[in-house]
Amino acid sequence: IITGHTGTGKSWLACAFGRQAARLGHSVLYVRVPRMFEDLALTRLDGSFPRLIDKLTRVQLLILDDFGTHALSDQQRFHLFEIVEERYQRKST
Repeated sequence: IITGHTGTGKSWLACAFGRQAARLGHSVLYVRVPRMFEDLALTRLDGSFPRLIDKLTRVQLLILDDFGTHALSDQQRFHLFEIVEERYQRKST
């Protein structure tokens, strides 16, 4: 977990880790958490929700940026729990 004030380079550092992991042959996905929750809500409507969850849980390194900037609804907390639970001790988040 990378924490700090706005503008201190947290996102830059996370992306640097991601670029290095990709250079070493690992699959990497960078997502902004607010956008991820919007996408999850939309995919529930069009039926592609399982595909998006699979994408988020399958990648070897998942970078979640802008986490904690907004309060989470019960459904968002559940989705986040499911993603983290699927990745626990198997993949890096």
